[in-house]
Amino acid sequence: MNLPRILHRRHLHRNPIFVSAKTYNQKEMPFTAVNKVADADFPTRWGQFRILGFEGIIDKPESCNGALPAPARRIEGAVALVMGDIHNAPPIVRIHSQCLTGDVFHSLRCDCRQQLELAMAMIAETGSGILLYEQQEGRGIGLMAKLRAYELQDQGLDTIEANLELGYKADCREFELPAEVLKLLGVPAVRLITNNPAKVEALEVAGIKVVERISAEVPPEPTNARYLQTKREKMGHLVS
Repeated sequence: MNLPRILHRRHLHRNPIFVSAKTYNQKEMPFTAVNKVADADFPTRWGQFRILGFEGIIDKPESCNGALPAPARRIEGAVALVMGDIHNAPPIVRIHSQCLTGDVFHSLRCDCRQQLELAMAMIAETGSGILLYEQQEGRGIGLMAKLRAYELQDQGLDTIEANLELGYKADCREFELPAEVLKLLGVPAVRLITNNPAKVEALEVAGIKVVERISAEVPPEPTNARYLQTKREKMGHLVS
């Protein structure tokens, strides 16, 4: 396959960011502890991986919806698929937010599945790399709220307007857990597959050096054109 063009650090912020997941502060990392809970062989159609499970404990979580109380404690899970030698040089890394509708049901409302498969193929072609899969359905609002947001989008709202209409933040995701997982894996620097500057920022604030950003742009579909436009114009994602 033809791998996407690699953009160097000077290209990371070519677009203004109107909405980001969070403003990161090195003194405010939320996890009381991050633990590895599983490690197993994982054969896939892209090749042989290890699959590792991690849990981060947050004692004072924030609520993404002002109308809903925050729990006293939250356990956030993440999966790491690891292929090959990730310590010889900065590995290719993809931080992927869970998308049941795209990853499992092949929805064309978004580009999530295409980005997931692109990352898996790039890691396989390189022979090494890490896919970090976070449980962040619907940019962190959860599956049922995401389906309600779909309803509002069918009525004319974009993805951000729909989240706000439901009382949520535009993007509820936080990306500190992937950084902590990378530290546990002994990876201080990465080549990050992403179009989202917030992921670059989160890793660098946490002390993980992003030596290159690799484009995760995939061919658009007529059904996700507005979705991509909103990501570009309102979230500063680096897509054409």
